[in-house]
Amino acid sequence: MAVYRFRVTFEDYDDIVREIDVKSNQTFQDLHYAIHKSTGYNPEYSSSFYISNDQWTKGEEITFMPTQRKIDRGIALMEKVRLSGFIDDPHQKFYYTFNFDRPFDFHVELMKIILDESPKAEYPQVVRSVGEAPKQFGNVFNPTILPPTSEEFDFLNEMEYNPEDTENFTEVDETGEAVVDEEEESAEDDEFGSEFSDNEGFEDEDRGRGSRDDY
Repeated sequence: MAVYRFRVTFEDYDDIVREIDVKSNQTFQDLHYAIHKSTGYNPEYSSSFYISNDQWTKGEEITFMPTQRKIDRGIALMEKVRLSGFIDDPHQKFYYTFNFDRPFDFHVELMKIILDESPKAEYPQVVRSVGEAPKQFGNVFNPTILPPTSEEFDFLNEMEYNPEDTENFTEVDETGEAVVDEEEESAEDDEFGSEFSDNEGFEDEDRGRGSRDDY
């Protein structure tokens, strides 16, 4: 039985390399599991191999844990497709996407065909491993919001904040000028106006008294 040796690299981390031997009559699902045995990832996520050319252009798809849409379209399933059915080139290439929700993309290239399998080997088997695979789900930023400390509570209490106090703040417009309430301005005018009008009356009276004294 012939054995295929594939070179597997991350598309974004080409210094991380795995070489995997798979028997020609084994399936794409066998290769799928072998890749993630070598990366340490949980393989139970929707993924696909794509028949590819030298430019890594995606062609026919072979899928694992397909969506209903892919099932309706009749996309081939990894568990049912043997590798030998898609090896048309001594350097056959497959573009491989693992976990469509949080994907890693791989380049899978046939390096050589070994005509006789080793009777003692268990296939698939990883024959070479270079570099540590990145974390499966990366570093997720999940900040923890802490409640205010007792000191912060004391500070807020000392301030004795009252929402009604905001009425005393001066409102400004977009230019930075103070916004004057016309009703308040009118009320102030009436208040001071009446006061001034009373003073004017006293002044008139004083003038009258002065004129009588002159006589």
